[in-house]
Amino acid sequence: MLNFTKFERINPEKRDVLQRLKDYNEVYQVFGKQRAKEQSDRCMQCGDPYCHTGCPLGNYIPAWLKQTATKNPDLAFALSNETSPFPEILGRICPQDVLCEGACSLNTGHGAISIGAVETHISETAFAKGMKPKFSSKKKEQKVAVIGSGPAGISAATFLLRKGYHVEMFERADRAGGLMMYGIPGFKLDKTTVDRRVGWLVEAGMKLHLNCEIGKDKTAKELEDEFDAIFLGLGATAGRNAGIDGENSSNVHPAMNFLTGVQKRNLGKKNVDYIDVKDKKVVVIGGGDTAMDCVRTSVREGASSVKCLYRRDEANMPGSKKEVVNAKEEGVEFVFNVSPKSFKTDGKSAIGVELLTTSMSEPDESGRQKVVINDGSEYLEEADVIIMALGFSPEAPAFLNDLNVETNSWGGVVTNNKFTTSNSKVYAGGDCQRGAHLAVTAAADGRDAARVMIQTLA
Repeated sequence: MLNFTKFERINPEKRDVLQRLKDYNEVYQVFGKQRAKEQSDRCMQCGDPYCHTGCPLGNYIPAWLKQTATKNPDLAFALSNETSPFPEILGRICPQDVLCEGACSLNTGHGAISIGAVETHISETAFAKGMKPKFSSKKKEQKVAVIGSGPAGISAATFLLRKGYHVEMFERADRAGGLMMYGIPGFKLDKTTVDRRVGWLVEAGMKLHLNCEIGKDKTAKELEDEFDAIFLGLGATAGRNAGIDGENSSNVHPAMNFLTGVQKRNLGKKNVDYIDVKDKKVVVIGGGDTAMDCVRTSVREGASSVKCLYRRDEANMPGSKKEVVNAKEEGVEFVFNVSPKSFKTDGKSAIGVELLTTSMSEPDESGRQKVVINDGSEYLEEADVIIMALGFSPEAPAFLNDLNVETNSWGGVVTNNKFTTSNSKVYAGGDCQRGAHLAVTAAADGRDAARVMIQTLA
């Protein structure tokens, strides 16, 4: 250990740009054993590890780095799975640069350890050897219904199954995975990786009900009668609008509609009405990871040009920095410090976005800079297709009323600090409860809610 002066930070190798633009295969290659050992060997084994506290799951990062460095892969695998429901997925999709790696003490000059890449390596190496996550073989009597199969739902199911509870998962879509299946493109996360994890839950005894919408295919009363507890992992899939003229034009689309349509087609689903951007000028409005998914998907779909419009400067973009780098490599043009005023239309379709330039104010007491609109700075950005990636809100389905579950002004499920809703039998976590955030925070919510259910049902 402590070899941070001997080995520099190394990122996983990426596929050549010209090759990766031809398909939706993952861009990053998994670390080999030697590279993973070298990166792990850089860890200083801090007495107060900021990487651990910077991880929403509180992963035992220094511990599994040490085991990887000292060639004890089986223990590294056990430690990485102890706190995380799917480390091989989060190793791929987490914005580590603003979480564990961003908190790494070596960031002061030597470069953070490539924690996410090592995390992925640990699991994939174990899987190649035939290892699997472990679940309890002793079954309890109680049954828990999990509604939603995204990060929060899969996490809750994982930790309940580990303790032997009977779990049934209800998903309205035709495949499990939620955001991880249909919201995140394959070039970031191959869908066989999601299917593999769900498959292990089914092997452990979970009953998976696909194409099953609560309130339509199964009533809320049936859930309450049949199960001892219910977990809501509904996510947040309703796209936010900008509230400007022309927004309802036929060629202005929510980000999730665009991403989901392309993903369904890529998975071989027939007669998918996906948004075709081939040979078109595409403009994506937003600056987070979803916006990066949209622009990078657009270039793979053969758009003639792809621009990302963001109202702040590059330093204030909320998404992962590596995704911005990847998008630039793939030919995306970024236009910073612009804010949409309206969409100029021809009566039916938008022909462009009327923009105002912006400036950043001086930092306030918290260090946050505000966006200042520059008066009289209007100009038109022409576009054939406009994709809105301004964030997401919960949908608040009608069956929540049937369950007597309280929601707040923005449609989020109201819970106490123990993930319990206004119905003591119903728990909630993830985006439907906290608001749209990261897969890793949803996973942490699902895990922690499962622990509360376990305590209550014991």
